[in-house]
Amino acid sequence: MRVTSFFGLTTIVLLCAVAVTVSAQPPAPSAKATPLLTKPLAGIEGKEGVMLTVEYPPGVASASHRHNANTFVYVLEGSVVMQVAGGPEMTLTAGQTFYESPSDIHSVSRNASDTRPAKILVMFVKDIGAPPTVPAG
Repeated sequence: MRVTSFFGLTTIVLLCAVAVTVSAQPPAPSAKATPLLTKPLAGIEGKEGVMLTVEYPPGVASASHRHNANTFVYVLEGSVVMQVAGGPEMTLTAGQTFYESPSDIHSVSRNASDTRPAKILVMFVKDIGAPPTVPAG
């Protein structure tokens, strides 16, 4: 009876060790958005401006999405690859800009480098309270 209990206890300890190891794995890197400012736009009833930065770790891409906004992008650091559905894929470096209309599907948004981070400044002009980003499709 003790042998069976020992093996049962050993199995439980090993399963717990595996569970702790799996849960201790770091999450996959993703783009990090940092809100900077949200402000109603004077003279444009029902609209607001939203400003944020997005940091892309090396090799990271965002899933295809759409913005409920006129979207203006300025590359602060590194280089990013951007594309709206039906448009050309563009690699942008620090100081370059990109625009998306509210109806565009942002099909490609990724760091162009597998070794260096990238950072962009984003400005949305959108309806007050509308989510600035929604999944495509």
